Amino acid sequence: MKYTVIVMPKAEKDLRDIYRHIYVELVSPQAALNVLNALEGSIMGLDSLPFRFRKYEHEPWRSKGLHIMPVGNYVVFYIPDKNKAEVSVLRVMYGGMDIDEQLEKL
Repeated sequence: MKYTVIVMPKAEKDLRDIYRHIYVELVSPQAALNVLNALEGSIMGLDSLPFRFRKYEHEPWRSKGLHIMPVGNYVVFYIPDKNKAEVSVLRVMYGGMDIDEQLEKL
């Protein structure tokens, strides 16, 4: 079964911010492009077998079906819906961040 992948506005902003940070702050255009391509490729790959990554262990997110996918130094948070055959990507963030604090901002 193929799922439709929907990247929510906060996740889109996260991707832009990650790219901008690497490009501008770290002055590494090629690395910015490589990271963005890896993240986008992994996100679009959720169209098949989105349940292969573990559920996020903290509540209330676990009960909501939030999954976490590592991509290099980053993590992608998403909720797959089997009934609608959709995957909603909620956030993309650096793995070293306070993840619970960031998820509270959803």
